[in-house]
Parts: sequence; structure tokens; C-alpha cells
Amino acid sequence: MTDQNDTPPIGLWLIGARGAISTCVAYGLAGIRHGMLEPVGLTTAEPPLSELDLAPFESFVLGGHDVCARDVSRSAGELVKTGILQPDLVAATASEAATYEANLRPGPLDGPDVGLADLDPRSSELGALPPLQQVARMRADWDEFERANGLARTVIAYVASTEAGRDAQPEWDDLGELEASLERGIEQPASLLYAFAALGSGRPFVNFTPNLGASPKALHALAEREGVPHCGNDGKTGETLLKTVLAPMFRARALRVLSWQGYNMLGNRDGEVLRDAAHRQVKVQHKDDALRSILGNGRDLHTQVGIDYVPSLSDWKTAWDFVHFEGFLGARMSLQFTWAGSDSALAAPLILDLARLAEFAQRRGEGGLMAHTACFFKAPLAGGTHDFHRQYAALVEYATSRMARR
Repeated sequence: MTDQNDTPPIGLWLIGARGAISTCVAYGLAGIRHGMLEPVGLTTAEPPLSELDLAPFESFVLGGHDVCARDVSRSAGELVKTGILQPDLVAATASEAATYEANLRPGPLDGPDVGLADLDPRSSELGALPPLQQVARMRADWDEFERANGLARTVIAYVASTEAGRDAQPEWDDLGELEASLERGIEQPASLLYAFAALGSGRPFVNFTPNLGASPKALHALAEREGVPHCGNDGKTGETLLKTVLAPMFRARALRVLSWQGYNMLGNRDGEVLRDAAHRQVKVQHKDDALRSILGNGRDLHTQVGIDYVPSLSDWKTAWDFVHFEGFLGARMSLQFTWAGSDSALAAPLILDLARLAEFAQRRGEGGLMAHTACFFKAPLAGGTHDFHRQYAALVEYATSRMARR
């Protein structure tokens, strides 16, 4: 582990900076620094990852983009009311929260979206600019952030709300064609522009959402060309995490899963956005794909995931799953489970894990896809198995191989 006194400050720039996940990251990181919190839920705080030469938590400086005008203290207040953040933590880390708020800038609003009631009008103006001007504004904000804080490097973490789904475009498969389309002013999803801006400027990019981000082949080529590490997509924190742990058990025991029906209820702004069918379909697809990849796509297998917005749940999410399966002698049995938790509190430590791993990879000169981070995602960009046990084994193998090379 690096001595914190010998580590230059490192930027962690959060897209969706006033959202629940980013707010949990900000107050959680401050709580760890104050000794008020233990690093529960942080994979990199446990062996073998804790034995890597990872940047200490104290080295990270936070900033971010958002399309909403509310301040971080308001977001924290909402999380206090719902029991996610503790009042004493919020009070003790008020100065850190104020510093974070001062580092926030308006981000461009994605074209198909209309935003929420507290939308920052500057975000609509930014979203109307030609794509390369939007990219230039993003990079200018990051450059200013690094200069003002004396940062060695910055990791860009995308944790904004789910974008509306779009049909694939031909230029997404070829970097030259993508760059030409941007020159011509062809509109692109905001998540793609953030990925293009980050990777093209040498900054690691982590996409924790189901949004497009760096998933197109053109962005993979850009990351390889620039030698920049990146990973995604769609953080695996709750129901899907359980699915990818349990489904291999059925497969290993040769039990035939007939149906796996899931139903999700959630509140907060993410739930509100997912009320729209175009946004919801992107999220549902990743939940379904992971399960089918493990169990197979036989004609007898029925899978479905439903998502409903329940305002009173606020930042809490409840997922109910029903698994109908067949055993020996044709006996049909079932498993039911209910998962109730805060996605934001589960996701926040994973953002810190991924930021540390991305910074570590860049410091070691590792560019391109971070295939070893697959266990963090529903739709890992490098492909491969969705079996959580095998994914985690790959992460451990990565850690042990890097320790052996020291």
C-alpha cells in the first residue's frame, strides 16, 4: 500500500455529481478520512486487493458534472431522512461537502431528455452545443480542476441516470467514422461524449450505468490508441448480483430452471427516470442478459424483469424474485427471495474500488479494457462469463499477478 504522504492528490470526477450515489461517495469518503466509518463494502480494502499498491482514500479529491441545480447538502438531507446517511456524519464533514460543491460544474443535458424540476438551465444550453464543443467544455472543466488542486491524474466515473435507448449507429463501430461524425456535428448520447472526452484526453473512464459510454468499438479503439484504461457497464449491486451468484448453483446441480421472474420497486430520481419505457428497457435488458448467459436460452426458460417507480421508497429498493425449477423425477420446486436495500449505499464503495483500480492500472501503463473488473458489472465490456464466482476469481488472479511483478 502506498504511503499517503508520498501520494500526490488524485481527482475523481463524478458524472451525476449531485445524485444519491455520488453523495454517498462524497460523505463516505469524508467519513473514512475522519475515522467515523469503516471501509465496509470496499473490495479493495480487503486482501488480496488491499495488498496492491493502490492510492489511499486520503489522496482523492472530488469534483463533478450534473444537470440539476440542487446542491449536495440538499441531496444529503434527503438521504438523512431515509436513513442512508447519519446526521452526525453529515455535520462533521460539512466542510468537505462544501469543497466538493465548489468543484461541481453543469454538464450537458442529453438530447432526448427533458430533465427534472430542478434542472440547471445551463445544462440545456450546453446540450444544444455541437458535440465537439461539448467535449471541449468537459475537458476544460477537468483541466481547471486539475490545475486548481494540483492533481496527478483524474479518473472519470459516470454515475448519472439512465439515458433513453437509441438504435446503434454505423459510426460507433469505427473510430475514424465517429471522429468524422463529431466534426460534422452529428448528435451523440451524452455518455458517449463523456467517454470520448475522457479517453481522448488520457483520463480513465468508469461507466457504472447501463448507458452507452465507452461500449462502442470506436471507443475501445480510442482507449487502445491512447493507452487509457476503462471499464463498465452497469454496476452490479443487488438483485442481479444475487442472480449471478445463484444461477451457477442451478447449472452446477443440473437443475432445470423453467422460469425466473423478477420484480423491482424503487424510488428516488433514478426510479422516476425509469418510469419512461425508453429508459427502462436499457436497464431491464442487462438484468435479463446476465441470467440467460448463465442458464442458457433454451425454449423452456422464461425470464422477465419488471421495474416500477414507488415514490415513498425514496432511496430504498425492494426486489422480489420467483425461481421455478425442475429436479429429478420431474418434480417441480421453487425458490423465492426478497432483496431490500439502498442501491446508493451499495454502489458508492464500488465507485471508490473502481477508481482505485483504474488509477492503479494507468499508473502501471495498462491501457484498454479492464477485463478483471467484470464482477462489478451487469454487462462487462470485455464480455466473458457472468458467473460472479468466476468473475471474482479473475479479479483475485489479477491482483496476485500484479503483486508477483513488484
